[in-house]
Amino acid sequence: MSEEHVGQNPEKDPEDWVTGDEPPTGPQRSYLETLAQEAGEQIPDDLTKAQASEMIDRLQTETGRGSAG
Repeated sequence: MSEEHVGQNPEKDPEDWVTGDEPPTGPQRSYLETLAQEAGEQIPDDLTKAQASEMIDRLQTETGRGSAG
């Protein structure tokens, strides 16, 4: 049997995503709009999926919406 780490979800760096250069998904864009509004920031029009993910992470921390762990 192979060794599996149950309950762990290692995250791949968004810059390494195969689809990272594509436009953000609908849910990403929607959530990002909410976070950006709360943080008083603008979302760049040419944002990629990877950049959106990184911006979401940053804005979650700034707005207090991020998970604690």
